This record gives sequence, structure tokens and C-alpha cells, in this order.
Amino acid sequence: MALLTGAQRTLCRQDWTEQLMAAAETIGIMRAQLQAAIDATDAWIDANAAVFNAALPLPARTALTVKQKLRLFMAVAKRRYEVS
Repeated sequence: MALLTGAQRTLCRQDWTEQLMAAAETIGIMRAQLQAAIDATDAWIDANAAVFNAALPLPARTALTVKQKLRLFMAVAKRRYEVS
């Protein structure tokens, strides 16, 4: 998967901000700082994709598509968020 475009990263920031506002959570950083965090997260995901893939056991590593692996990652991260 390729890095997000600048426009996609901006939409990600806007969506994330809306989610926090809907949950009545405050954001303790400025818009530019949040955008930098979005950019860094996207870059980290790209840089660590091979490490994540290597961590998956066979046959998941070879049988799942890239999108399925991302869904798996998101499902586990979401569950960790919900129980924290």
C-alpha cells in the first residue's frame, strides 16, 4: 500500500477530529501538530509494513491480501483501544 496523499491525510485528520469531538474529547495540540502526527503515523505504517508482514504466521502471511492484513491490524488495534 502506498502512502496517503496530502489530501487523504487531511481528510484523515478531519475525520479523526470529528470522532474526538463526537466523543466530547479535547485535543491538546494545534491543527498543524495533529497533521504532523497523522503524517508521521502514515509514514510509520509504510516503513513497518514488512515487519508486520513478517510477524504474521504462515499461511496468513502468504494467503491474506494486503487489504486483509490491514483490516486484521485495524481490528486488533480497535479491540486494544476498546479494552484500555
